[in-house]
Amino acid sequence: MRAVSADGSAIHVEVHGPDGAPAVVLAHGWTCSTEFWAAQVRDLSTDHRVIVYDQRGHGRTPAVGPAGYTTDALADDLEAVLAATLEPGEKAVLAGHSMGGMTLMAAAARPGLRERAAAVLLCSTGPSRLVAEALVVPMRPGRLRTRLTRMILGARAPLGPVTPLSKAFLKYGTMGPGAAPDRVAECARIVHACPRAVRVAWAHVLAGLDLEAAVRELRVPASVVVGTADRLTPPVQARALAAALPECVGFQELTGVGHMTPVEAPEAVTNRIRDLVTTYLTAGTDPGATTARAAGGPAREKEEAA
Repeated sequence: MRAVSADGSAIHVEVHGPDGAPAVVLAHGWTCSTEFWAAQVRDLSTDHRVIVYDQRGHGRTPAVGPAGYTTDALADDLEAVLAATLEPGEKAVLAGHSMGGMTLMAAAARPGLRERAAAVLLCSTGPSRLVAEALVVPMRPGRLRTRLTRMILGARAPLGPVTPLSKAFLKYGTMGPGAAPDRVAECARIVHACPRAVRVAWAHVLAGLDLEAAVRELRVPASVVVGTADRLTPPVQARALAAALPECVGFQELTGVGHMTPVEAPEAVTNRIRDLVTTYLTAGTDPGATTARAAGGPAREKEEAA
């Protein structure tokens, strides 16, 4: 189906699973598409209504003009998807990976999110300083590393066909050292399908990202997941994010996993989504208990990736 955003952009949306089942909305990251959530869709759609959509310029959602690539546009698109797919008064668990997580942050103060989100999962993401804190370039932090990282992530060169060399580069930059070859190939196929102009446009947005204030407005139960080998949004980002969230109800580090957590560790991500559905959507929760948990700080977990 299609959702129409505030600026008239048509957003490609897919709904999987039985009508009336608990709703889950999944927002993918930079250079990805609905296909990135394939493992979660397969598992969750047996007993959930799973809603996935292509961010503007990705997958089957058309590209826009230069002025259409902003964090406000990401929030507009998410609100449009929620309005198009959820019944009046219906809530869902929202999960965002990388730029998808930033989408949830950007929409934190929007009525569409506050009225619709029962809980959120922020997967391999961060609110600011993405270029300065990325570990793609193996150097000490500083201006030179930041400049080189900005050049790499914003490079205008076409990615070209998927080759053994391109898969090796992608694995180094975005996945853990133990990532299975078939999962590396899956990510490479998805990333290489992103149009170059779209990739570059969003790279510029992410390079100047500052959603620190928005994080403090995300007043719903929120869980954070990160891979210990994430070079793009490393654990330092996730820890700061968890500390800043008003209602952080979980923090999980996946040992040896890189940036592509839903593909690299699909069971862990899916299980965390199921936990949020059970706790905050189907069973409900005591707001006072949630506030008490948040005041005590996020639960800290470190797990081996499945």
